[in-house]
Amino acid sequence: MIPLPILNIEFQLALLLLIAVGGYLIAAWVHQSAVVGLIILGLVVGPSMLCLITYTGLVSALAHMGAIILLFVIGFDFHFSDILKARYLLIGISGVVLPWIVGFITAFYMGYALESSFFVGTAITATSIAITANVLKEMGKLHTDVANAIIGTAVIDDIISLIALSITVDIIRGAVSLPEIAFSAMKPVLFIILAALVGIYVVDRMITRVDSSVIALKFPEFVFLFGLSVAFVYAMVADFFGISPIIGSFIAGVSINKVSLKHSLSIKKGSEFLYVPFASIFFISLGILVDIHEVTASIIPFIIVLTIAAALSKFVGCSLPAKVIGMDLHDSLTVGAGMIPRGEMAMVIALVGLSMGIIGQDVFISIIMASILCTIITPLLLKDWLFRESHEYPSPDSGKSD
Repeated sequence: MIPLPILNIEFQLALLLLIAVGGYLIAAWVHQSAVVGLIILGLVVGPSMLCLITYTGLVSALAHMGAIILLFVIGFDFHFSDILKARYLLIGISGVVLPWIVGFITAFYMGYALESSFFVGTAITATSIAITANVLKEMGKLHTDVANAIIGTAVIDDIISLIALSITVDIIRGAVSLPEIAFSAMKPVLFIILAALVGIYVVDRMITRVDSSVIALKFPEFVFLFGLSVAFVYAMVADFFGISPIIGSFIAGVSINKVSLKHSLSIKKGSEFLYVPFASIFFISLGILVDIHEVTASIIPFIIVLTIAAALSKFVGCSLPAKVIGMDLHDSLTVGAGMIPRGEMAMVIALVGLSMGIIGQDVFISIIMASILCTIITPLLLKDWLFRESHEYPSPDSGKSD
Protein backbone atom coordinates (compact mmCIF):
# COMPACT_ATOMS: atom_id res chain seq x y z
CA MET A 1 0.00 0.00 0.00
CA ILE A 2 1.31 3.45 -0.90
CA PRO A 3 1.56 5.85 2.07
CA LEU A 4 -0.72 8.84 2.08
CA PRO A 5 1.19 11.95 1.05
CA ILE A 6 2.44 13.86 4.05
CA LEU A 7 2.06 17.42 2.83
CA ASN A 8 3.18 19.33 5.89
CA ILE A 9 4.05 19.21 9.54
CA GLU A 10 0.51 20.11 10.58
CA PHE A 11 -0.85 17.00 8.83
CA GLN A 12 1.64 14.73 10.61
CA LEU A 13 0.98 16.30 14.02
CA ALA A 14 -2.79 16.16 13.58
CA LEU A 15 -2.61 12.51 12.57
CA LEU A 16 -0.31 11.56 15.47
CA LEU A 17 -2.51 13.31 18.04
CA LEU A 18 -5.67 11.74 16.63
CA ILE A 19 -3.97 8.35 16.81
CA ALA A 20 -3.11 9.12 20.45
CA VAL A 21 -6.77 9.89 21.18
CA GLY A 22 -7.74 6.60 19.55
CA GLY A 23 -5.11 4.74 21.57
CA TYR A 24 -6.54 6.06 24.83
CA LEU A 25 -10.07 5.08 23.74
CA ILE A 26 -8.94 1.54 22.94
CA ALA A 27 -7.06 1.30 26.25
CA ALA A 28 -10.16 2.43 28.19
CA TRP A 29 -12.36 0.01 26.25
CA VAL A 30 -10.19 -3.06 27.00
CA HIS A 31 -9.22 -1.86 30.52
CA GLN A 32 -5.53 -1.69 29.73
CA SER A 33 -2.68 0.76 30.06
CA ALA A 34 -2.63 3.54 27.47
CA VAL A 35 0.75 2.15 26.38
CA VAL A 36 -0.94 -0.94 24.92
CA GLY A 37 -3.55 1.04 22.97
CA LEU A 38 -0.97 3.48 21.61
CA ILE A 39 1.47 0.78 20.43
CA ILE A 40 -1.32 -1.25 18.82
CA LEU A 41 -2.64 1.78 16.92
CA GLY A 42 0.93 2.58 15.90
CA LEU A 43 1.12 -0.88 14.36
CA VAL A 44 -2.23 -0.39 12.62
CA VAL A 45 -1.52 3.01 11.04
CA GLY A 46 2.17 2.33 10.35
CA PRO A 47 3.89 0.35 7.58
CA SER A 48 2.58 -2.94 9.00
CA MET A 49 -1.04 -2.32 7.97
CA LEU A 50 -2.59 0.94 6.75
CA CYS A 51 0.70 2.72 6.02
CA LEU A 52 -0.81 6.09 6.86
CA ILE A 53 2.40 7.28 8.49
CA THR A 54 6.01 6.14 8.56
CA TYR A 55 8.93 6.74 10.91
CA THR A 56 9.85 10.13 9.49
CA GLY A 57 12.41 12.52 10.92
CA LEU A 58 9.60 14.47 12.57
CA VAL A 59 8.12 11.37 14.22
CA SER A 60 11.58 10.33 15.41
CA ALA A 61 12.30 13.77 16.89
CA LEU A 62 8.92 14.02 18.65
CA ALA A 63 9.21 10.46 19.99
CA HIS A 64 12.72 11.14 21.31
CA MET A 65 11.45 14.32 22.97
CA GLY A 66 8.54 12.40 24.48
CA ALA A 67 10.80 9.78 26.06
CA ILE A 68 13.03 12.47 27.58
CA ILE A 69 10.10 14.47 29.01
CA LEU A 70 8.45 11.27 30.29
CA LEU A 71 11.48 10.23 32.35
CA PHE A 72 12.05 13.83 33.50
CA VAL A 73 8.53 13.86 34.95
CA ILE A 74 8.99 10.40 36.48
CA GLY A 75 12.19 11.61 38.14
CA PHE A 76 10.26 14.11 40.27
CA ASP A 77 8.72 11.20 42.20
CA PHE A 78 12.04 9.72 43.30
CA HIS A 79 15.04 10.51 45.49
CA PHE A 80 18.59 9.26 45.03
CA SER A 81 18.50 7.58 48.43
CA ASP A 82 15.55 5.46 47.25
CA ILE A 83 16.98 4.16 43.98
CA LEU A 84 20.79 4.12 44.36
CA LYS A 85 21.07 1.22 46.76
CA ALA A 86 23.77 -1.44 46.72
CA ARG A 87 21.24 -4.25 47.06
CA TYR A 88 19.78 -3.42 43.62
CA LEU A 89 23.17 -4.26 42.14
CA LEU A 90 22.46 -7.98 42.58
CA ILE A 91 19.18 -7.66 40.66
CA GLY A 92 20.86 -5.61 37.94
CA ILE A 93 23.73 -8.03 37.42
CA SER A 94 21.48 -11.11 37.41
CA GLY A 95 19.01 -9.31 35.12
CA VAL A 96 21.76 -8.81 32.53
CA VAL A 97 23.80 -12.00 32.85
CA LEU A 98 20.90 -14.47 32.60
CA PRO A 99 19.27 -12.82 29.53
CA TRP A 100 22.67 -12.64 27.84
CA ILE A 101 23.33 -16.35 28.37
CA VAL A 102 19.79 -17.36 27.37
CA GLY A 103 19.81 -15.07 24.31
CA PHE A 104 23.17 -16.41 23.15
CA ILE A 105 22.15 -20.06 23.59
CA THR A 106 18.79 -19.46 21.88
CA ALA A 107 20.34 -17.87 18.79
CA PHE A 108 23.26 -20.32 18.58
CA TYR A 109 21.14 -23.45 18.85
CA MET A 110 18.69 -22.11 16.28
CA GLY A 111 21.48 -22.06 13.74
CA TYR A 112 22.89 -18.54 13.86
CA ALA A 113 26.61 -17.81 13.72
CA LEU A 114 28.65 -17.39 16.89
CA GLU A 115 29.12 -13.62 16.31
CA SER A 116 25.41 -13.08 15.66
CA SER A 117 24.53 -15.07 18.76
CA PHE A 118 26.80 -12.86 20.87
CA PHE A 119 24.93 -9.78 19.64
CA VAL A 120 21.50 -11.34 20.18
CA GLY A 121 22.41 -12.06 23.79
CA THR A 122 23.70 -8.52 24.26
CA ALA A 123 20.65 -6.92 22.64
CA ILE A 124 18.15 -8.54 25.01
CA THR A 125 20.02 -7.52 28.17
CA ALA A 126 18.82 -3.90 28.33
CA THR A 127 15.51 -2.89 29.94
CA SER A 128 13.47 0.12 28.83
CA ILE A 129 12.22 1.86 31.97
CA ALA A 130 10.02 4.26 30.00
CA ILE A 131 7.33 1.61 29.53
CA THR A 132 7.20 0.32 33.11
CA ALA A 133 7.55 3.79 34.63
CA ASN A 134 4.58 5.06 32.63
CA VAL A 135 2.41 2.07 33.58
CA LEU A 136 3.30 2.44 37.27
CA LYS A 137 2.52 6.16 37.04
CA GLU A 138 -0.91 5.41 35.54
CA MET A 139 -1.66 3.03 38.41
CA GLY A 140 -0.39 5.41 41.09
CA LYS A 141 2.35 2.97 42.10
CA LEU A 142 5.42 5.20 41.72
CA HIS A 143 5.67 5.92 45.45
CA THR A 144 6.34 2.30 46.37
CA ASP A 145 9.38 0.20 47.25
CA VAL A 146 8.84 -1.93 44.17
CA ALA A 147 8.98 1.15 41.92
CA ASN A 148 12.22 2.21 43.59
CA ALA A 149 13.66 -1.26 42.97
CA ILE A 150 12.62 -1.28 39.31
CA ILE A 151 13.98 2.19 38.55
CA GLY A 152 17.18 1.66 40.54
CA THR A 153 17.79 -1.70 38.90
CA ALA A 154 17.05 -0.30 35.43
CA VAL A 155 19.73 2.38 35.87
CA ILE A 156 22.25 -0.30 36.86
CA ASP A 157 20.94 -2.51 34.05
CA ASP A 158 21.63 0.22 31.48
CA ILE A 159 25.23 0.59 32.65
CA ILE A 160 25.93 -3.16 32.67
CA SER A 161 24.35 -3.54 29.23
CA LEU A 162 26.81 -0.98 27.86
CA ILE A 163 29.69 -2.94 29.39
CA ALA A 164 28.27 -6.11 27.79
CA LEU A 165 28.15 -4.34 24.41
CA SER A 166 31.75 -3.21 24.78
CA ILE A 167 32.90 -6.73 25.68
CA THR A 168 30.91 -8.25 22.80
CA VAL A 169 32.42 -5.89 20.22
CA ASP A 170 35.93 -6.52 21.59
CA ILE A 171 35.46 -10.30 21.51
CA ILE A 172 34.22 -10.22 17.92
CA ARG A 173 37.13 -8.02 16.91
CA GLY A 174 39.44 -10.57 18.49
CA ALA A 175 40.82 -8.53 21.34
CA VAL A 176 39.35 -7.98 24.77
CA SER A 177 40.84 -4.75 26.07
CA LEU A 178 40.55 -4.53 29.86
CA PRO A 179 41.32 -0.77 29.93
CA GLU A 180 38.54 -0.12 27.39
CA ILE A 181 36.09 -2.25 29.38
CA ALA A 182 37.05 -0.43 32.59
CA PHE A 183 36.63 2.91 30.81
CA SER A 184 33.21 1.84 29.48
CA ALA A 185 32.20 0.91 33.01
CA MET A 186 33.47 4.08 34.65
CA LYS A 187 31.99 6.61 32.19
CA PRO A 188 28.30 6.09 33.07
CA VAL A 189 29.07 5.80 36.81
CA LEU A 190 31.03 9.04 36.63
CA PHE A 191 28.18 10.73 34.80
CA ILE A 192 25.59 9.71 37.39
CA ILE A 193 27.76 10.95 40.28
CA LEU A 194 28.63 14.26 38.61
CA ALA A 195 25.09 14.82 37.31
CA ALA A 196 23.62 14.26 40.77
CA LEU A 197 26.13 16.56 42.48
CA VAL A 198 25.70 19.33 39.89
CA GLY A 199 21.92 19.00 40.06
CA ILE A 200 21.69 19.13 43.85
CA TYR A 201 24.37 21.69 44.62
CA VAL A 202 24.43 23.90 41.50
CA VAL A 203 21.26 23.65 39.39
CA ASP A 204 18.97 23.40 42.42
CA ARG A 205 20.36 26.59 43.95
CA MET A 206 20.45 28.34 40.60
CA ILE A 207 16.73 27.67 40.08
CA THR A 208 15.94 28.93 43.59
CA ARG A 209 17.89 32.13 42.94
CA VAL A 210 16.28 32.69 39.54
CA ASP A 211 12.84 32.16 41.11
CA SER A 212 13.50 35.21 43.32
CA SER A 213 14.73 37.36 40.44
CA VAL A 214 12.92 40.22 38.73
CA ILE A 215 12.54 38.26 35.49
CA ALA A 216 10.74 35.42 37.31
CA LEU A 217 8.32 37.91 38.84
CA LYS A 218 7.61 39.32 35.39
CA PHE A 219 7.56 35.95 33.56
CA PRO A 220 6.44 33.09 35.88
CA GLU A 221 7.09 30.60 33.07
CA PHE A 222 10.80 31.50 32.88
CA VAL A 223 11.91 29.00 35.55
CA PHE A 224 9.89 26.22 33.89
CA LEU A 225 11.69 26.83 30.60
CA PHE A 226 15.02 26.78 32.39
CA GLY A 227 14.14 23.54 34.22
CA LEU A 228 13.05 21.85 30.99
CA SER A 229 16.29 22.90 29.31
CA VAL A 230 18.17 21.20 32.17
CA ALA A 231 16.41 17.92 31.30
CA PHE A 232 17.61 18.08 27.69
CA VAL A 233 21.13 19.15 28.67
CA TYR A 234 21.35 16.15 31.02
CA ALA A 235 20.03 13.91 28.23
CA MET A 236 22.64 15.26 25.83
CA VAL A 237 25.50 14.78 28.31
CA ALA A 238 24.26 11.25 29.15
CA ASP A 239 24.39 10.39 25.47
CA PHE A 240 27.96 11.73 25.33
CA PHE A 241 28.90 9.45 28.25
CA GLY A 242 27.43 6.51 26.37
CA ILE A 243 24.23 5.84 28.32
CA SER A 244 20.62 6.32 27.33
CA PRO A 245 19.54 9.99 27.15
CA ILE A 246 16.37 9.15 29.05
CA ILE A 247 18.48 8.07 32.03
CA GLY A 248 20.02 11.56 31.90
CA SER A 249 16.65 13.32 31.92
CA PHE A 250 15.47 11.05 34.75
CA ILE A 251 18.48 12.04 36.85
CA ALA A 252 17.71 15.69 36.06
CA GLY A 253 14.20 15.23 37.46
CA VAL A 254 15.49 13.52 40.59
CA SER A 255 18.15 16.23 41.07
CA ILE A 256 15.81 19.21 41.10
CA ASN A 257 12.62 17.73 42.55
CA LYS A 258 13.19 19.35 45.95
CA VAL A 259 13.25 22.89 44.59
CA SER A 260 10.66 25.07 46.32
CA LEU A 261 9.33 27.80 44.01
CA LYS A 262 7.61 30.92 45.32
CA HIS A 263 6.96 33.03 42.25
CA SER A 264 7.24 30.69 39.27
CA LEU A 265 5.13 28.06 37.60
CA SER A 266 5.79 24.49 38.77
CA ILE A 267 8.42 22.74 36.65
CA LYS A 268 6.80 19.38 37.33
CA LYS A 269 3.25 20.46 36.47
CA GLY A 270 4.39 22.22 33.32
CA SER A 271 6.34 19.14 32.23
CA GLU A 272 3.34 16.90 32.92
CA PHE A 273 1.27 18.88 30.43
CA LEU A 274 3.96 18.32 27.79
CA TYR A 275 4.40 14.70 28.78
CA VAL A 276 0.88 13.68 27.74
CA PRO A 277 1.11 14.43 23.98
CA PHE A 278 4.83 13.78 23.49
CA ALA A 279 4.99 10.54 25.50
CA SER A 280 1.94 9.35 23.55
CA ILE A 281 3.82 9.93 20.30
CA PHE A 282 6.79 8.02 21.72
CA PHE A 283 4.63 4.93 22.38
CA ILE A 284 2.93 5.25 18.98
CA SER A 285 6.35 5.40 17.33
CA LEU A 286 7.23 1.97 18.77
CA GLY A 287 4.40 0.52 16.69
CA ILE A 288 5.28 2.58 13.62
CA LEU A 289 8.88 1.32 13.77
CA VAL A 290 7.73 -2.22 13.03
CA ASP A 291 6.99 -3.42 9.50
CA ILE A 292 5.36 -6.83 9.71
CA HIS A 293 5.90 -7.28 5.95
CA GLU A 294 9.60 -7.78 6.69
CA VAL A 295 8.77 -10.74 8.93
CA THR A 296 9.19 -13.78 6.72
CA ALA A 297 7.93 -17.27 7.52
CA SER A 298 11.49 -18.47 8.04
CA ILE A 299 12.17 -16.18 11.01
CA ILE A 300 8.79 -16.44 12.78
CA PRO A 301 9.90 -19.43 14.92
CA PHE A 302 13.03 -17.53 15.99
CA ILE A 303 10.96 -14.42 16.87
CA ILE A 304 8.60 -16.50 19.01
CA VAL A 305 11.39 -18.38 20.81
CA LEU A 306 13.48 -15.21 21.28
CA THR A 307 10.51 -13.32 22.74
CA ILE A 308 9.81 -16.10 25.23
CA ALA A 309 13.51 -16.37 26.09
CA ALA A 310 13.88 -12.60 26.53
CA ALA A 311 10.78 -12.28 28.70
CA LEU A 312 11.38 -15.31 30.92
CA SER A 313 15.11 -14.72 31.40
CA LYS A 314 14.58 -11.13 32.52
CA PHE A 315 11.59 -12.09 34.67
CA VAL A 316 13.45 -14.91 36.43
CA GLY A 317 16.77 -13.06 36.44
CA CYS A 318 15.28 -10.11 38.33
CA SER A 319 12.50 -11.65 40.46
CA LEU A 320 14.71 -14.31 42.09
CA PRO A 321 17.41 -11.92 43.36
CA ALA A 322 14.67 -9.49 44.44
CA LYS A 323 13.31 -12.28 46.65
CA VAL A 324 16.83 -13.02 47.90
CA ILE A 325 17.38 -9.42 49.07
CA GLY A 326 14.24 -9.61 51.20
CA MET A 327 11.30 -8.47 49.04
CA ASP A 328 8.04 -10.39 49.41
CA LEU A 329 6.76 -12.68 46.64
CA HIS A 330 4.36 -10.14 45.11
CA ASP A 331 6.94 -7.37 44.95
CA SER A 332 9.61 -9.74 43.64
CA LEU A 333 7.33 -10.86 40.80
CA THR A 334 6.44 -7.23 40.07
CA VAL A 335 10.12 -6.31 39.79
CA GLY A 336 10.63 -9.23 37.40
CA ALA A 337 7.63 -8.25 35.27
CA GLY A 338 8.57 -4.58 35.33
CA MET A 339 12.03 -5.31 33.92
CA ILE A 340 10.76 -7.25 30.88
CA PRO A 341 10.30 -4.35 28.40
CA ARG A 342 13.00 -3.82 25.82
CA GLY A 343 13.18 -0.56 23.94
CA GLU A 344 15.59 1.93 22.49
CA MET A 345 18.71 0.29 23.95
CA ALA A 346 17.95 -3.10 22.37
CA MET A 347 17.30 -1.40 19.05
CA VAL A 348 20.54 0.60 19.28
CA ILE A 349 22.57 -2.53 20.02
CA ALA A 350 20.87 -4.37 17.15
CA LEU A 351 21.59 -1.44 14.83
CA VAL A 352 25.27 -1.49 15.86
CA GLY A 353 25.45 -5.18 14.97
CA LEU A 354 23.71 -4.60 11.65
CA SER A 355 25.93 -1.65 10.70
CA MET A 356 29.06 -3.68 11.55
CA GLY A 357 27.85 -6.55 9.36
CA ILE A 358 27.80 -8.92 12.34
CA ILE A 359 24.06 -9.66 12.17
CA GLY A 360 21.84 -9.83 9.12
CA GLN A 361 18.51 -8.17 8.41
CA ASP A 362 16.67 -11.29 9.62
CA VAL A 363 18.31 -11.15 13.07
CA PHE A 364 17.81 -7.38 13.25
CA ILE A 365 14.07 -7.70 12.50
CA SER A 366 13.78 -10.55 15.01
CA ILE A 367 15.31 -8.43 17.78
CA ILE A 368 13.01 -5.50 16.98
CA MET A 369 9.91 -7.72 16.96
CA ALA A 370 10.91 -9.45 20.21
CA SER A 371 11.47 -6.02 21.82
CA ILE A 372 8.01 -4.82 20.78
CA LEU A 373 6.31 -7.99 21.99
CA CYS A 374 8.12 -7.79 25.36
CA THR A 375 7.00 -4.17 25.63
CA ILE A 376 3.35 -5.11 25.08
CA ILE A 377 3.56 -8.02 27.54
CA THR A 378 4.57 -5.86 30.52
CA PRO A 379 1.44 -3.66 30.90
CA LEU A 380 -0.71 -6.80 30.59
CA LEU A 381 1.23 -8.55 33.35
CA LEU A 382 1.22 -5.54 35.66
CA LYS A 383 -2.46 -4.61 35.28
CA ASP A 384 -4.09 -8.01 34.78
CA TRP A 385 -1.99 -10.13 37.10
CA LEU A 386 -0.06 -8.14 39.68
CA PHE A 387 -2.29 -5.08 40.17
CA ARG A 388 -5.79 -6.23 39.31
CA GLU A 389 -7.42 -3.59 41.50
CA SER A 390 -6.11 -0.88 39.17
CA HIS A 391 -8.86 -1.80 36.67
CA GLU A 392 -11.17 0.38 38.68
CA TYR A 393 -10.45 3.82 37.37
CA PRO A 394 -10.79 6.87 39.62
CA SER A 395 -13.79 9.10 39.15
CA PRO A 396 -13.32 12.30 37.14
CA ASP A 397 -13.59 14.36 40.32
CA SER A 398 -11.10 12.35 42.36
CA GLY A 399 -8.06 14.19 41.04
CA LYS A 400 -9.46 17.68 41.56
CA SER A 401 -8.16 19.77 44.39
CA ASP A 402 -10.40 21.79 46.61
